[in-house]
Amino acid sequence: MTRSSATILLGALPAPRGHGPARKAARIRLLVLDVDGVLTDGRLYFGPRGEAQKVFHVRDGAGLKQVAAAGLTVAVISGRRSQMTSRRCRELGIRHVLQGVSDKLTAFRGLCTRLELTAAACACIGDDTPDVPLMREAGLAFAVADAHQDARRAAHIVTALPGGQGAVREVCDYLLAARRAVQPA
Repeated sequence: MTRSSATILLGALPAPRGHGPARKAARIRLLVLDVDGVLTDGRLYFGPRGEAQKVFHVRDGAGLKQVAAAGLTVAVISGRRSQMTSRRCRELGIRHVLQGVSDKLTAFRGLCTRLELTAAACACIGDDTPDVPLMREAGLAFAVADAHQDARRAAHIVTALPGGQGAVREVCDYLLAARRAVQPA
């Protein structure tokens, strides 16, 4: 079965039950995020001196803090460089921030090597064609609801919410629920 035929909508899922994508979700140790279109709504604001602002959703940040507190490592791999991304990642305690990356797959593999993880232990969230190679390599791939069709086809799961509007929180909640579902009572 290809990923495009296996893609499911996250908002339509019941709590993970320990099989299919939920089984993979319970074993995730690294969550890799794109920024523009995932942590933000994808719009870029430019003023006379360059990029003026990015808008991040507070619930996404809360979810990222929760998965980190549960023992998952969070990383960012972005094609753009942004001081605002650096600042937001510092606020959230994200230590692995790779910006200005033209080859996300190579960056991902290097990160996995440094962290001594296999791709199967990694989840990623993407929204566009540059994310697809990484999405195909990761053990569990999510696309935001408003992702380009290339990213949606590469995803195991599609969020109900669009990028920058709580989609990352959905993924975080799903990963945490999957972990709880496989823990003994």
